[in-house]
Amino acid sequence: MTETSADTARAAADAAREEAVEAALAELDLDTKARLLGGQDMWSLTALPEIGLKSLVMSDGPIGVRGVRWTADDPSVALPSPTALAAAWDPALARRAGRLLAQEARRKGVHVLLAPTVNLHRTPLGGRHFEAYSEDPFLTGAVGTGYVQGVQDGGVGTTVKHFVANDAETDRFTVDNRLAPRPLRELYLAPFEAIVENAHPWGIMTAYNRVNGVTMTEHRHLVNEVLRGEWGFDGFNVSDWMAARSTTGDIEGGMDVAMPGPQTVYGEALAAAVRAGEVEESTVDAAVRNVLRLAARVGALEGAPSVVTEPPAAIDGDALAREIARRGFVLVRNENGALPLAAGATVALSGAAARDARVLGGGSAQVFPEHVVSPLDGLTAALPEGTLSYVIGADPSDELAPADQGFTLRARCRDASGTVLGEGSLPNGQVQWIGDDLPAGVTHEALASIEVVGTFTPRESGEHSFGTRGLGAHTLTIGGETVYEGVQAMGPETDPFEAFFGSPVERAKVALTAGETVEVSLLHTLDKEFAAPLPAVMFSFVHLGPRRDPDELIAEAVEAARAADTAVVVVATTERVESEGFDRKDLALPGRQDDLVHAVAAVNPNTVVVVNAGSPVELPWREEVAAILLGWFPGQEGGAALADVLTGAEEPGGRLPTTWPVALADVPVTETTPTEGELDYAEGVFIGYRAWDKAGAVPAYAFGHGLGYTSWTYDSLTAGPDTVTVRLTNTGDRTGREVVQVYLAPVADSVERPARWLAGFASVEAGPGETVETRIALPRRAFEIWDEEKNDWTLVPGTYEVLAAHSLTDARLTTTVEI
Repeated sequence: MTETSADTARAAADAAREEAVEAALAELDLDTKARLLGGQDMWSLTALPEIGLKSLVMSDGPIGVRGVRWTADDPSVALPSPTALAAAWDPALARRAGRLLAQEARRKGVHVLLAPTVNLHRTPLGGRHFEAYSEDPFLTGAVGTGYVQGVQDGGVGTTVKHFVANDAETDRFTVDNRLAPRPLRELYLAPFEAIVENAHPWGIMTAYNRVNGVTMTEHRHLVNEVLRGEWGFDGFNVSDWMAARSTTGDIEGGMDVAMPGPQTVYGEALAAAVRAGEVEESTVDAAVRNVLRLAARVGALEGAPSVVTEPPAAIDGDALAREIARRGFVLVRNENGALPLAAGATVALSGAAARDARVLGGGSAQVFPEHVVSPLDGLTAALPEGTLSYVIGADPSDELAPADQGFTLRARCRDASGTVLGEGSLPNGQVQWIGDDLPAGVTHEALASIEVVGTFTPRESGEHSFGTRGLGAHTLTIGGETVYEGVQAMGPETDPFEAFFGSPVERAKVALTAGETVEVSLLHTLDKEFAAPLPAVMFSFVHLGPRRDPDELIAEAVEAARAADTAVVVVATTERVESEGFDRKDLALPGRQDDLVHAVAAVNPNTVVVVNAGSPVELPWREEVAAILLGWFPGQEGGAALADVLTGAEEPGGRLPTTWPVALADVPVTETTPTEGELDYAEGVFIGYRAWDKAGAVPAYAFGHGLGYTSWTYDSLTAGPDTVTVRLTNTGDRTGREVVQVYLAPVADSVERPARWLAGFASVEAGPGETVETRIALPRRAFEIWDEEKNDWTLVPGTYEVLAAHSLTDARLTTTVEI
């Protein structure tokens, strides 16, 4: 099919969908329309068989598609975190990731993914940093565009979130983020605008926060005038969960769907507002039209041709997860060729996170993969037998965590009389049932108690700690003996969700023997006094293995490292450091992990540190070790990808999508806590590397930095006002990939702007000695600012230096252009 005929076919399909939407809308009365705009439950909208409308199903999905139930019975592929995907600097790879997630969504009966998150890394203290791509709006927009295109290639909708300026977690439901029009346009709106223009997303999610005094779900200017009016967005706008607060404010502000249900500000309240003359029915019709258009696009409206009739070819999820992980690994230091490992070298591996890897971030992005390859698993499989040793060395956490390794658990649900209503499997000791996410046969009305039952086979002998997390009555039984019975009352927490995600409480210590299985039980009786703000059951059965003297553990790692050719230490954050719902207080690695690295590096000059964290952490030992590999949250195949990279079977392909500081004290933007309800974005357009440049501060590793296993020369650079051409040669002895980054720097600026900014990038691959050429478009927007007086984009003429660079601070060639 030629391009012209393809365009004609697309236009005809669009027209057919619009015709079907209008026909369906004409069949609906006011009450039905109002009901359609509110969730019928936690994850879906009402079906309307009379017009051939199926129930539209939504699911969280930045790195995997969980589906509508909190269960491991239907496992999900777990891709690396969004920071890892962005670190690959490859929109085409993001598009493949999106296609895989669409494949997963179709398998699970999901029509819409609640992703991607394109808020910016305004500060490394942002608690949800790992779920957002980058500190740079251009890179974020490019990766987000690829992701959205990929998901929608598979016939599944996306909701680009969280619109807008939802860049921290503290008081996120109420915070009023105050920012001037220029940073709002140039930074925070920019990724959304790029995705709307280049990927035409079928959905947007409006955030909890206010922007300049107006709640985002009611922000008529940003939603109706900017998003829909200026940019031409024609998809549906869904609230973040529980963000909708005002019937008239939300519908007039352009919010189409209020989630979750069944109780929302829409439905009966919206129909009543129309009848009272407070809302025009045509406003309701516009919202319903957007929902029906979404249904038509995803194939949920009879008589309307879906956008995708033949899904893309099937994708191997395990293989793609492994590829994204290694492509996202960022090698920031590699002294004296420490990596890749020499063939046959002995390796001393240490760090609790090497055995029990953290492969994804906490909160709504969580999924349950069928399997996880830890660093220990991956290296054991890849290295010759007898060359790898492992000791714990240091554990990042001394806190009880949801029962996991060695536990096999189920949830048994009973009514008030003790009759069993139903049972469900649990991925771990955490029960997080929200809305209708209950085992078959169980309802919130009948449910009186939940008993977590199962077995535990310890990996170590000694005293094991058991406990609870969450409010209410608990009875804990280990090996047939009741070891705790009591009630956890509300503490200083402001709501039950905070209590659920808060500190676990130790209830008993029990001496157990490695390999000997015991029965375990935690009975939780429900109490309306501790009810969550929506139908939910939230509590955890928590555990911590025997604690050994930390100095002894480090000493063991030191002895193993002393005897090995190379020492590999895996350090990590925990869910109590990085997760949804709170911001970070510091950038320090938890526990004694820094002490472990110092000690190991002191006895082995070939020490390699793998950093398992979704966002920057301080590396006080960085000059003492031979190599540092940033692994992010690397997904289910992270350990296999790590082995690929450490052994040299593959090259680490990542470049930093965010500036990595030496210490928190050096970070230019750190404020996440509102003052009297307001958070002032006083830094204006200076966040990320823009702020570091302005402050004259030097980070540990600059934006865009990353090493490979080969070397490159940049041979020539030519630039015009809209295109840059770079020729470069692989001068190493193996095939490699280089990310060519193009920055603009005004020579004599007439307005206040950053010293330089990313304007384009491309990745190239070449064999040893091979020369390649890449052309990179320079968008007009790269030379523009938002003029607050004119309320429009304005080109800033003058001379610009064009830098073809390996990273922000490693420009290889420069030239100038006149604009």
